[in-house]
Amino acid sequence: MKKFLFLVCMVASLYAIEIGQMPQHVILQGKQGYCVGTKKPFDTKTLRGKVTLFVYVDPDKKDQNAQFFEKVKQLHFPKERFNSVVVINMAATWIPNFVLSSILRKKQQQFPRTLYVKDFHKNFVKEWHMADNAMNILILDKDLKVLFAHTGKLTPKQQQDALKILQERIAND
Repeated sequence: MKKFLFLVCMVASLYAIEIGQMPQHVILQGKQGYCVGTKKPFDTKTLRGKVTLFVYVDPDKKDQNAQFFEKVKQLHFPKERFNSVVVINMAATWIPNFVLSSILRKKQQQFPRTLYVKDFHKNFVKEWHMADNAMNILILDKDLKVLFAHTGKLTPKQQQDALKILQERIAND
């Protein structure tokens, strides 16, 4: 049994996104996904030039790190140096798309500095190896290199570490 668990962990680690890695270029358009509100394609290359907080989330896990996101919001990072992107894994939930669309339109209006994106076919699970049915949090530098990666609920220490990375990179990049 121990050997089996070790093997599972080894295989899983081969697919996880790593610190220092630059994820693959992804474009969501049409039936694959798009930006909420505009239905324009989403291209990860548009994130270049700013530090980015990138969240890939199962809608059922949306409140998992609410405290962390509130802390980020309170820091009022300058929009010239900071991106906030939330990609919704639309295929990971039982909630009907029309209900999610209504919720996301309201969220986009409530948080206009955050870009909300729909991913209908788990493209980021496939291309960036994000965990499915979970909340994934990445911090990317201005060249899209991964500075921080976490799946699930952040501990208070992980929140502190992520905030420190954001503050330092936004100040110095």
